[in-house]
Amino acid sequence: MAAATRTAGRTVLGRHPVGMILAAPYAVYIAVIFAYPLGFAVWMSFHDYFFAAPGAIVERPFVGLDNYKAVLTDPGVRKSFGNIVVFLVINVPLTAALALVLAVALNRAVHARAFLRVAFYVPYVTASVAVVGVWLFLFNSGGLVNSVLGPLAPDPSWLVNESLAMPVIALFVTWKQLGFFILLYLAALQNVPNELYESASVDGASRWQQFWSVTVPAVRPATALVVILATITGANLFTEPYLLTGGGGPNGASASPVLVMYQRGLQQGEPDFAAAIGVLLVIGVLIISFINRRLIERD
Repeated sequence: MAAATRTAGRTVLGRHPVGMILAAPYAVYIAVIFAYPLGFAVWMSFHDYFFAAPGAIVERPFVGLDNYKAVLTDPGVRKSFGNIVVFLVINVPLTAALALVLAVALNRAVHARAFLRVAFYVPYVTASVAVVGVWLFLFNSGGLVNSVLGPLAPDPSWLVNESLAMPVIALFVTWKQLGFFILLYLAALQNVPNELYESASVDGASRWQQFWSVTVPAVRPATALVVILATITGANLFTEPYLLTGGGGPNGASASPVLVMYQRGLQQGEPDFAAAIGVLLVIGVLIISFINRRLIERD
């Protein structure tokens, strides 16, 4: 009883003071980098906010839901959200499936395992500007892909085709980000006991049955993480459409909400409108991530 009393006396709000002190720098970082900007964006979205000269005294009146009404009725914004849905439908399942299959193959590989791991990871750490040049060379009207396809090549070409621009961007992001998600799956596979595979093999399970009945359930927490991170990455899509299609073309077919936020908030001087887009995007990502986690991690 005395020991329990002494232990309780060393806690503050149910936490140990030393732990709170050690966690304080990270808490401050989260507050400054994430919480304050998000809170300020929410405040902006409910006001008539505009850029003013430093030191100028201006009024930014409360406008309620006017900015959200403007966002939801804007055709360009609605199209950008539709574009990101197309992107996520292609990118997220493809990323999770390819990353898991390649991770399993790398985990079993004996020869050149280190080389293959580095090869898959190189695109992820390479600057987007550098690899975008390669994809422009491959997918422009006179590029290598069209040369191989010949008469089967689409017209207009891939990145200037309203139907194909966003799928091509989704494939590009999948290829570029794949190495990171492979490493996540490789880490998860290290914790799968070999006894499970041996038991399944003794019971007559094929490689496919072992993969589906042992590997997939064992790495389910990693799959939830991969899906959530891929969803967040896709929702924040900006660099790829900006560089590959020259700012969301053709006719806004590859514009993302973040790209529209940049165009309307910075280029056109409507930060309140852009803030409303950002708040809706955060809400959407939270809902999708919650649903994904519940579906993937359910028993």
